[in-house]
Amino acid sequence: MQNRGSIRVGIGGWVFPPWRGAFYPKGLRQAAELAYASRQVTAIEINGTFYRTQTPASFKKWRDETPDNFVFSLKGPRFLTHRGELASAEPYMPRFFDSGFLELGDKLGPILWQFAPSQEFDAADFAAFVALLPRDLAGRPLRHVVEVRHASFRTPQFFDLLRERGIAAAQVDDAKYPAFEELTAPGFAYLRLRRCSDKEETGYSAAALDAWAQRLEGWAGEGRDCFLYFINGAKVRAPAAAQALISRLG
Repeated sequence: MQNRGSIRVGIGGWVFPPWRGAFYPKGLRQAAELAYASRQVTAIEINGTFYRTQTPASFKKWRDETPDNFVFSLKGPRFLTHRGELASAEPYMPRFFDSGFLELGDKLGPILWQFAPSQEFDAADFAAFVALLPRDLAGRPLRHVVEVRHASFRTPQFFDLLRERGIAAAQVDDAKYPAFEELTAPGFAYLRLRRCSDKEETGYSAAALDAWAQRLEGWAGEGRDCFLYFINGAKVRAPAAAQALISRLG
């Protein structure tokens, strides 16, 4: 019998001033925002790792402030993904992989690698980059996700490359960039939704949330772990969208 996969639904980051008084209760200390947010959603994608190297102490603090069974995804640093020649990232990889994120323990989820919108598909260069991504770290298996935003990646060669390495192609709901719906990782799916609307109290319409819930339930029933984040768009609505989707899931 196929084991059911888990479903995690959350938001990008937790420090966002417009959430104060809207998502966060008025008067809540900023230092308590992660503890609060992590009890309203089931996962958070850490943005800070994209912009700067974090410390083991920070990862341990975030782990300790969040409840059991919570998950963090990490956004890989831009100094590795936003470069003319991706293979040139090799000497700088240890700076990220030795930064101490294993302190998250069982709360460590997938690592997202987001590439610049101008990055075109170069088969040899991209293959060289993904070959740099370790399958495990200190004996801990790692899950990698790539988010590409250029139409040149819409080629079987790209998806075959990801399947060979067990890497997921991020499924993105965005008006500006192409959508890639192929499931390329054997055991999980990763989604980033960017169309939250100010006109909807829950960011997305009830019908749209029902459809996303059905999709996640289907994949989980096939044994896939699912990670879905509401990112940007009308970001002030992202927590409500996440909570509304969680309420629809078994």
